[in-house]
Amino acid sequence: MEIKGAKAIVTGGGSGYGKGIAAALASAGAEVWITGRNREKLLAAAGEIGARAFVADASRGEDWDRLLSEVGDVDIIVNNAGFGGKIAPLTEQDDADIAAVIATNLTGAILGSARVAKGMAKRRRGVIVNVSSVCALHAWPGWSVYTAAKAGLLKFSHALHTEMRPYGVRVSCLIPSWGQTDFNRAAGISGASEDPKLAQDCIAPSELGKIVADLVALPDHLTVPELVVQPMIQEIIPL
Repeated sequence: MEIKGAKAIVTGGGSGYGKGIAAALASAGAEVWITGRNREKLLAAAGEIGARAFVADASRGEDWDRLLSEVGDVDIIVNNAGFGGKIAPLTEQDDADIAAVIATNLTGAILGSARVAKGMAKRRRGVIVNVSSVCALHAWPGWSVYTAAKAGLLKFSHALHTEMRPYGVRVSCLIPSWGQTDFNRAAGISGASEDPKLAQDCIAPSELGKIVADLVALPDHLTVPELVVQPMIQEIIPL
């Protein structure tokens, strides 16, 4: 797809990976709309990268309807909104903790995709990128709910690919690991991103943004159903 002139939505675009992805698409000439729940952060990011801000909760269908009534036809959607919630054993989580993680990381991407996919199929044009996590592939204690949501997003992407491929619409699932983001701080945990020496070797938002832009710009007859990105400093010993 030619990015220049395309219309794109990036959820969770006010910071971290979302902001890096939105910046890369805007730099390539797309009209980019970023969404999020924090108005101040969203407006600041939009002004910095040349995007349009729209305050919305990706897990709410009515917010998607409001957004799309403003944006119109969408060529590119990046379902990036997500958060770790409470990283703790399942026995220490309540119903609200669990529901919030599933809603933001999985349900929101499904709601957004369901709406834009209709128009993409009709126009026989479009790219859907869902941002999952390496947790979708491996298992660690305390991450059970987040893992379930991100693994669900990966399999949703696979199934949606089979539905949209006949219409020429591409669906990719991006699976990043350690990044230079505020994820750990927001989840109340520590990790490589808090160590300045290690952080510089983690995935930068701008680097993930370039990867997404490259995925979108692939020739229309090629697709990447899933792509794992992890820093060389990270050793993963899977379950």
